[in-house]
Amino acid sequence: MYSAAENAAAAAAAAERTAFRGAEKRYKLYKTLPHRPKSRKRTTTGTKPTDLSDVVDFKAVLDGFAGGRDLPPGILRFDCDGFDRPVFCIEDRPGFFFIPSALTIEEQCYWIRESLATFPQPPNRANLTAIYGPIYGLFNAAQNQKVLIETEDTDTLVDHELNGSKSSPHSQKFLFAETSDVHRVETCKSIAALALLKKLRWSTLGLQFDWSKRNYDVSLPHNKIPDALCTLARKMAVPALPFGEDFHPEAAIVNYFGPSDMLGGHLDDMELDWTRPIVSISLGCKAIFLLGGKTREDVPIAMFLRSGDIVLMAGEARECFHGVPRIFTDDDHAEISAILSQFSAEDDRCYADYIRNSRININIRQVN
Repeated sequence: MYSAAENAAAAAAAAERTAFRGAEKRYKLYKTLPHRPKSRKRTTTGTKPTDLSDVVDFKAVLDGFAGGRDLPPGILRFDCDGFDRPVFCIEDRPGFFFIPSALTIEEQCYWIRESLATFPQPPNRANLTAIYGPIYGLFNAAQNQKVLIETEDTDTLVDHELNGSKSSPHSQKFLFAETSDVHRVETCKSIAALALLKKLRWSTLGLQFDWSKRNYDVSLPHNKIPDALCTLARKMAVPALPFGEDFHPEAAIVNYFGPSDMLGGHLDDMELDWTRPIVSISLGCKAIFLLGGKTREDVPIAMFLRSGDIVLMAGEARECFHGVPRIFTDDDHAEISAILSQFSAEDDRCYADYIRNSRININIRQVN
């Protein structure tokens, strides 16, 4: 008889041998060992080359379709009355829909701004909330090179003079301060706002998701999803809905990916009605998306996700394991030059610096 620890170890070892895990290892970012050239003092690192020949490229599919070429085997064009964008699906993954270049560059920049400046704002919760409590004005603080400090006295100087926000509750333990003013407050902990922004990994809109219990906690304070995001999600959800039925956005999870981040294979299975799609919006650097089957043993299909692409997953596709093993931040593969040109103004420098090596994914859901 095996102990619980031994059973867990055996299960973990088995998971490492699945087809899905094999695909994750194939496409993830591997850095080469540091190399110190004889002629220079600086240590250099690189990345191991990855074979991308089997990755489905829906941009190429769209361009080929527009040019009158046949679609690749297993890829189908989905005709949807009244929908004004090309939609593709995969023959053996019913309920999965891919809408390439669904958003204009201007729309992408708008949602990047919202994802960084607005969506992490309380009462929306983020991965940082458990550590620092509600954080107000994170992106603005990063733009202005402020520092988050821990202070024992939040009723006076910090709350009014340094944080500059009368709406911030006096019970806040962590507040932003000017770098030059940090010495004025007895502080236990401090971290630059810009460094904190780079640690942002998720935020939740609408009904708040409790990651520890893996369910939606209706008792947590929350605001409704912004009207503009609801409108966009309803419009884009149409191909995945039965004719005449509506999509009612109630929650969204915003994921933030840094250069080496990945999202392991998982199911989005906490919503009650799986006939309603998840509307997934990609922003920023290009990524690889893996769409598996109903078990981890099913060989996943790899595809590129570019900024402005939208994916819908409904019905049987909701039962498919999926994940993101890789984002591309190098100039040859990131494909964000058009976005960076829109963020060329001095006021947009912080957006440009962030998105040039990051990816944002907004997943909108109907919970009930």
